[in-house]
Amino acid sequence: MSEVHPQVARALALHPLIKQEGDAFNKQRQLTPPIVNALKESTFFRMLQPRSIGGMEMKPSDFARVTEALASADGSVAWVVCQGNGCSMSAAYLEPNVAKEIFGPIDGILAWGPPGAPFEAERVEGGYCISGTWRFASGSQNATWLGAHMKVAGTRETRTMLFPKSSVTMVDIWHTLGLRGTASNEYVVKDLFVPADHTMLRDQAVDRREQGPLYRFGSSQLYSAGFAGVGLGLARGMIDAFLSLPATKVSRGAAKPMRENNVVQSQLAQCEAKWHSARAFHHNTLDEIWDYVVRNGEMTEHHAAMMRLTSTWAINQSREIASTMFHCAGSVAVFEDQPFERRLRDINTVAQQSQGRQLHYESVGQIMLGLPPENQF
Repeated sequence: MSEVHPQVARALALHPLIKQEGDAFNKQRQLTPPIVNALKESTFFRMLQPRSIGGMEMKPSDFARVTEALASADGSVAWVVCQGNGCSMSAAYLEPNVAKEIFGPIDGILAWGPPGAPFEAERVEGGYCISGTWRFASGSQNATWLGAHMKVAGTRETRTMLFPKSSVTMVDIWHTLGLRGTASNEYVVKDLFVPADHTMLRDQAVDRREQGPLYRFGSSQLYSAGFAGVGLGLARGMIDAFLSLPATKVSRGAAKPMRENNVVQSQLAQCEAKWHSARAFHHNTLDEIWDYVVRNGEMTEHHAAMMRLTSTWAINQSREIASTMFHCAGSVAVFEDQPFERRLRDINTVAQQSQGRQLHYESVGQIMLGLPPENQF
């Protein structure tokens, strides 16, 4: 048996606290201070940061194991950690003094919404002037910095702008089916000056200042690796919750205990096989690509496609597993005080995000057939 990564062990050690705080942050729609403080103190937001500023530069498969371990207790905690780490890869594209300014303090956490908004940055002396509104800033309640991906007016260039959270107006929009604790809210920026050295060409070699193999992976690829771990963790938690039901539990109208039901037995076994298969595919693919990048410096288009495929597959298999286990558990699963309904809401919310969309299968298939992908993946 392989040795458990220390950060995975720390994640598992947080389970009692996560269970204690879960109802509170699910109702408040943001992580509670005890959880946020524990995540900071255990350096969960430094896993993808450069070693030069105190980060871990963790390889992708280990990162996925950590998000999985957190998600097996709660999806929102894992999602916020994954999002914060993906954003923190910005440190590898900033001047060292700016990276330390933003990420050096224990509360130096960055959040942002996805690109795609039609706002443009205006070049001004010493930097840029920006205005706009962005959504889905997961972890915004515990962030001290926010970011925005914007086209620069009059050019084809898209830059990422970083600015203190204190300079924006937050808007509470996060009233959702699942992942309620992520505080994925909206933020509004109006005529804000951003110094040039607080901007970057994200994931582009021209601005890359760290040369470790981790930064040959794009932040979107690490998001996909980590969010697949979130899905797998939620599915694992659902299977384990089902196995923890009393052995004497009898479904209404049934003649014998649920554990003696042949359909339940078969579905449980198939879910266990699906989970291990999806997880192995995910970790093996990430490690194969990591080893290639270490040897050769850059990944291929095929590798990028396989990363997208394995993460999409893991998320969607996890959703199927969670749904099956939820229905196997019977009517007890619908109650809020039971460990089923929140996981079902969370995994369905994970699968609705861009990381789990079915369109990725088409794009990967097109690449495998030697065709250009019709959609961004």
